[in-house]
Amino acid sequence: MTTTTELSATTLLRFATAGSVDDGKSTLVGRLLHDSKSVLADQLEAVERASASRGQQGPDLALLTDGLRAEREQGITIDVAYRYFATPRRRFILADTPGHVQYTRNMVTGASTAELTVILVDARNGVVEQTRRHAAIAALLRVPHVVLAVNKMDLVGYQESVFAAIAEEFTAYATELGVPEVTAIPISALAGDNVVEPSATMDWYGGPTVLEHLETVPVSHDLAHCHARLPVQYVIRPRTPEHPDYRGYAGQIAAGSFRVGERVTVLPSGRTSTISGIDLLGEPVEVAWTTQSVTVLLEDDIDVSRGDLIVPTKDAPETTQDIEATVCHVADQPLTVGHRVLLKHGTRTVKAIVKDIPSRLTLDDLSLHPHPEQLVANDIGRVKIRTAEPLPMDSYADSRRTGSFILIDPADGTTLTAGMAGDSFATPVPAKGGPGDPADDEGWDF
Repeated sequence: MTTTTELSATTLLRFATAGSVDDGKSTLVGRLLHDSKSVLADQLEAVERASASRGQQGPDLALLTDGLRAEREQGITIDVAYRYFATPRRRFILADTPGHVQYTRNMVTGASTAELTVILVDARNGVVEQTRRHAAIAALLRVPHVVLAVNKMDLVGYQESVFAAIAEEFTAYATELGVPEVTAIPISALAGDNVVEPSATMDWYGGPTVLEHLETVPVSHDLAHCHARLPVQYVIRPRTPEHPDYRGYAGQIAAGSFRVGERVTVLPSGRTSTISGIDLLGEPVEVAWTTQSVTVLLEDDIDVSRGDLIVPTKDAPETTQDIEATVCHVADQPLTVGHRVLLKHGTRTVKAIVKDIPSRLTLDDLSLHPHPEQLVANDIGRVKIRTAEPLPMDSYADSRRTGSFILIDPADGTTLTAGMAGDSFATPVPAKGGPGDPADDEGWDF
């Protein structure tokens, strides 16, 4: 049994799974939870009953994550299933994402906050179109670590040559996209080979099991070392006899750290001041770090409101009304040139217009189709956006938290698009086809 004291000393790893249909993602996740003793007795009993009702002799571990009725009936994953578990060495937040092409947007959602992605490949089929698609999405989202889990090795006689060929092909493709690290592991999720326990039938493999790698991989995308950013969520003014002049700016630190005495700038206004105090859980502290919810007090009485961004004066981003970004369109209604939207960045929401859609990315072959005029559901493309007010936008490559945004339909509040500011792939992808006509800028009101 893992104690609270042990957990407090462990790190947290967010990871996602992806792969083609029937590659065994949900089975892998179920096996991971089952063999690491992270499944409650009543959950396992429910899975055993459901499996028996379907005529299966043993428990179908995929049912531990396929929670929707439609998923269980069809044997597929539709929505992103989040699971939380822990070992004595690390805590985990796992996102099991769908494999179907039409659910690409769900994979983007699940992997957007992941530090590691496990991409499954059926050993019988090798690297397929959907494998390349998921590798491209991992590269777009700047996921630092990718695990290639070559599954169903039991169905190819546990042949080392099959694994080696798939690992070589995938690693070459992912490296070309700019994925910084790929770890290939041969597994059988159904039999449990190399998932939690080492395989007794693949003695030619000397690397870690999936769980061992998850427990030991360095969490390299450490937000504590990114540019310090504090989106203001709420202004606190108690006006009580005990605190007649208290004025604090509350929010969750998105990246970096802040220290009492540090000179800061409030954006987009550009006003500067010095941090006179930091309150954490009602107690004063000298330093606060990423993900901590704090209240910051400033020496000067300046105008700060919800949606503003507090940053170190020596490390302040530029503010701009013109944003170029890679986006994944998640709504059923298309995103078109001239589309009027709301752009939400951190705690700030402003009016915006889609100025241009320079290209749409075809993940099948990574070709760029110039000026498609619109993006439909699951499309990934480049957009140029003009905002009504200046925004302090970081590059997504520098900070996944403050370099991301969403576009919202102002009519009904529906999320339309998820965006990543700045360059897309770490390695440039060449465009195919001739250049399109420049967008007509007439009629812009800001």
